[in-house]
Amino acid sequence: MPLSVADIQAPIAAEMALFEQKFRGQMKSDVMLLDQIMNYIVKRKGKQLRPMFVFLTAGVCGQITEATYRGASLIELLHTATLVHDDVVDDSNYRRGFFSVNALWKNKVAVLVGDYLLSRGLLLSVDNGDFDLLQIVSKAVREISEGELLQLYKARRLDITEDVYYEIIRQKTASLIAACCAVGARSAGVATDIIEKARLFGEKVGIAFQIKDDLFDYGTAEVGKPLGIDIKEKKMTLPLIYALNKAGFFEKRQIINIIKNNSENPKKVDEVISFVKGSGGIQYATEAMNKYVGEAQRILDTFPESTYRNSLHQLVQYTIERSK
Repeated sequence: MPLSVADIQAPIAAEMALFEQKFRGQMKSDVMLLDQIMNYIVKRKGKQLRPMFVFLTAGVCGQITEATYRGASLIELLHTATLVHDDVVDDSNYRRGFFSVNALWKNKVAVLVGDYLLSRGLLLSVDNGDFDLLQIVSKAVREISEGELLQLYKARRLDITEDVYYEIIRQKTASLIAACCAVGARSAGVATDIIEKARLFGEKVGIAFQIKDDLFDYGTAEVGKPLGIDIKEKKMTLPLIYALNKAGFFEKRQIINIIKNNSENPKKVDEVISFVKGSGGIQYATEAMNKYVGEAQRILDTFPESTYRNSLHQLVQYTIERSK
């Protein structure tokens, strides 16, 4: 029977409960509309995997401190800000199966809410002198933006190589999980080389996490995003890149033409999905994902044995075995 998030969270259950309380307090506002929106966001938060990475890494590195709580809050505030802004950019009406902020309160309010969350994160760090934590997280936010822009640029040309794909997902997804682990390590007060090792561990996990997300596009599991959505959005993911590289000239041209001109046609999207599956793209991407998981696990095993390390191993497995 697969482990639940609650099982994995066991060594930090008390800390996560206290974090939730502290985080709710940091989201409060004297402006009624803003407070209403903050309550809406807090009630619809996901599994909180990112704060778990922060707390478990701090535990692995030595101790969970007050800076760990602030670091986890900083990650959540800035990450939530990027999600709110993403929904505006993507004109998305849903987030995790619920209405997005922009769907309920319109784009102008959503942009301002994202700005508010960003400012709360900045002030939390500045007011407490956590400039090292702010530097780690700010770098991740910069990389997320660069990754998104690189992906948008390449989506128009449909010429993404594997190297470019890995650079996009390293920036878009892995940089934030890497930041979670670096923040956790830094909050525990360890040396720079240990912080870098924790960061690299998080980066490997983040790359595996994103490949798993890309694989959902070709599966049948109920994952919160429609089948083939990446194809419709002209995103070149690893299974598709591999399949196109294996294809002959005419087949490759035909598939690219579908993605460019017929990505809204469900039958044509199914054709692309069948092409990828038939070309071994799913197996290739799964093997790549497992390679990064193995590399992450080996880095993790260089840390002292503890309940925190065991939970991090389980959390890594959870990220690639999840059904959504």
